[in-house]
Amino acid sequence: MSYQREFFVPERTIAASEIANMAGLKFFAKDIAIRAGAALETAGVGDLSYMDHPKYLHALKNTHAGACLVSPRFSGVVPANTIAIVSLDPHLIYSRVLRLLYPEAASPVSTFETDGISSKATIHHTAVVAMGVTIDPGAVIGPRARIGAQTWIGSNVIVGPDVTIGKNCSIGAGASISHASIGQNVIVHPGVAIGQDGFGYASEPTGHSKMMQIGGVIIEDDIEIGANTTIDRGSSRNTIIGNGTKIDNLVQIAHNVNIGKHCLITAQVGIAGSVTIGDFVAIGGQAGIAPHISIGNGARIAGASGVTRDIPAGERWAGYPARPSRKFFRQNRLLEQLADTRTKR
Repeated sequence: MSYQREFFVPERTIAASEIANMAGLKFFAKDIAIRAGAALETAGVGDLSYMDHPKYLHALKNTHAGACLVSPRFSGVVPANTIAIVSLDPHLIYSRVLRLLYPEAASPVSTFETDGISSKATIHHTAVVAMGVTIDPGAVIGPRARIGAQTWIGSNVIVGPDVTIGKNCSIGAGASISHASIGQNVIVHPGVAIGQDGFGYASEPTGHSKMMQIGGVIIEDDIEIGANTTIDRGSSRNTIIGNGTKIDNLVQIAHNVNIGKHCLITAQVGIAGSVTIGDFVAIGGQAGIAPHISIGNGARIAGASGVTRDIPAGERWAGYPARPSRKFFRQNRLLEQLADTRTKR
């Protein structure tokens, strides 16, 4: 029989009344201690779950969770033995509770349980490493690189010459960083590549002449970059990622791209060169952005869309080629109706 180890152990318990207080609610039930977060299907008496989608209605009806964060429309379905904590945004409150219970899960930690700097890390004598830095075996820190206090560098990470990494950062195993300046509180997951050549060639009859990529990469504060994402350095100016932006796994960001603050970019998005993206933009998985496009503040782009022209601020676009979502869905509906009409003939 296989044994599933519990990789994340809660560091504390939290009262259900405290969770209600986090949601801005008054608490009237008999209080209980919440010891862990769990899915509706597996939760027990001391566990907290959340539910805000009708797909999980059956699981909610049958849950044994001690408490459940739930949106108002599903509050009447919560079993009698489960404390219902009703919130307009149960997912947000649940994420805050998990952050209290499992603070270590917020970012990568030493894969070798290293204390300080491993003797098997290679650090150039001109590099500056601040107090409280952890560096795992196999990491390479290049000439004149600067690593800020309380930052962790994983196994086999390569930090190139003159790279700066700020305080309280986590750089996952196997990441490669060159020609870059990274701010504070940045999470870089395993396998990320930052600062490599952008893709640029001038074509001629005899072949393709490589364009020198002489810019860098600026990663501002409070950014998270998912595993195996690539961020190319600029060709003539810097590639920039703005404060608070979150980037999923397997995203490609090309040279000269400028991404604003607090954007959400999900898996397998491809952003071509010299794209400008405003603040608080959300881009769905597998969307592609053509070069030299501008996307306004607060725009939303549906997954698998192909963006070939500028998107104004605040608009929602979808489809290939991408167009305003209402127009896209109306056109699709008309095509379905036309197909149904032809089928009935």
